[in-house]
Amino acid sequence: MGGALLAGWLDRGASPRDIVVVDPAAPPPPRAGLRVLKSAGDVAADFRPEIVVVAVKPQKMDEALPPLVPFSSSGAVFLSIAAGKTLASFARVLGPGAAVVRAMPNTPAAVGRGISVAVPNAQASAAQREACGRLLAAVGAVEWVADEGLIDAVTAVSGSGPAYVFLLAETLAEAGAAAGLPRALAEKLARATVAGAGELLYRSSESAATLRENVTSPAGTTFAALQVLRAADGMPGLMTRAVAAAAARSRELAG
Repeated sequence: MGGALLAGWLDRGASPRDIVVVDPAAPPPPRAGLRVLKSAGDVAADFRPEIVVVAVKPQKMDEALPPLVPFSSSGAVFLSIAAGKTLASFARVLGPGAAVVRAMPNTPAAVGRGISVAVPNAQASAAQREACGRLLAAVGAVEWVADEGLIDAVTAVSGSGPAYVFLLAETLAEAGAAAGLPRALAEKLARATVAGAGELLYRSSESAATLRENVTSPAGTTFAALQVLRAADGMPGLMTRAVAAAAARSRELAG
């Protein structure tokens, strides 16, 4: 996710010289002027970041966060995109005065079509919230909430959601191949259909339900397929259970 955000910022005109990346494992592709370091200890002593973006796996947070504590005392706001890590968990490490914004973006940020939902702690000033909002808005839409408890559901819907869409394209292609299409053609049709339908949904002012109804002729082919997809054991119930499972896992990661 951090790589997707970085790619989005750079592709949209952010200066690489204004960014320092700390990544001991999988550094981003080289860009002229972009500083990539192996550890936070390698950051120059006089470096004073405005925003520290914490983009690590939740399981790595205990290892990654302590070396960043000095930036808290220098006035930086921490923007976390780690699933399940609460504002309180940051305060325990960074100190009670640390300014933190917890956000959940998604991977379409890499192409400027992401959406993020963010919640600040009480220590984050209006200017810091605005700065984090600009950073997130550079790669897509931004929504703010006051209730941190909503972030688990946000994670389940939009944070994990691209994987559900990719699975739809994958299984649609498999179903096409099972129906007799050459696999390469089935994959091309599925990919173009999912991408095109998504673009139509993005551009249209009509609801998803209306767009679905526009495609569905009474007793036609789409109607027959939707009878299966909307059955008691079909997509609505399956998606509800999937989102509930993801939200529950997000809460578990918070400890």
